[in-house]
Amino acid sequence: MVHVRAAGRSEANIRTAFILNLLFTIVEVAGGIYTGSLAITANALHDLGDSFSLGLAWYFERIAQKKPSPLFSYGYRRFSLLAALINAVVLIGGSLLILSMAVPGLFSPGTPDAPGMFLLSLLGITVNGVAVYRMRGGKTLNEQVVTWHLLEDVLGWAAVLVVSIVLLFRDIPWLDPALSILITLFVLLNIIRNLRRTLLIFLQGVPPAISIDAVEEALVALSGVCEVHDTHIWSLDGEHHILTAHVVIDADTPSDAIREIRCRVKLRAAEMGVSHATIEIEEQGEVCVRPEGF
Repeated sequence: MVHVRAAGRSEANIRTAFILNLLFTIVEVAGGIYTGSLAITANALHDLGDSFSLGLAWYFERIAQKKPSPLFSYGYRRFSLLAALINAVVLIGGSLLILSMAVPGLFSPGTPDAPGMFLLSLLGITVNGVAVYRMRGGKTLNEQVVTWHLLEDVLGWAAVLVVSIVLLFRDIPWLDPALSILITLFVLLNIIRNLRRTLLIFLQGVPPAISIDAVEEALVALSGVCEVHDTHIWSLDGEHHILTAHVVIDADTPSDAIREIRCRVKLRAAEMGVSHATIEIEEQGEVCVRPEGF
């Protein structure tokens, strides 16, 4: 019951952040056109991508609660990776579009509406700040990623606020395209970093927080375990990790001791961050047959 309530709160928090972000993105697009500010346009595109991300995060937060099925025996958590991949591609494309507009603007800058930028930046900080406050203390990976997105938005609008104040007193029009380039490069850097993590999980790479050598050493140190090999570790969604391994024991080990060893191996694996472990017990001297390439 507690898990269900927590999942419900997580979904409600992401839904609220999505609605706030989407409504404000519409205001941003109109504001960017009205003020002629490339920095606001860059933020608007970023927030549009965030709205898309939040929408998918909200949808997949609901999907993730579904139980495993005959078609998806590990459950539906891995679907969130598809959302992350789509979001990254969309945001990279949008960032490149903004750069193509902002770089020429450095050499022939327009004159943005500084008072309009000032008012819109205050609204942006307020809306995104409320969303961050709502998401504070989120426990799920989805909530944590969403919070970081929203914090980036707050920082972006704080930068727009500073530039608008400068433009109110000094005529430095190139500050606006320069700011849009900095915001876009910062966002692009984070997108590429998240894309690398997503692709690593898609390709079933070993999670960075877990070492196969460390896992094997920890399991071999258990009483009754002689050797551990054919160890594979991958992640469902970056948070729930899967382990398969062959554990070698003495040939004369009693059946009740075998069950105890298997339980201790799984418990030790869980302590190291493994959510699901499949252990195959082998006796010393037994030939381990494995498919070619594994």
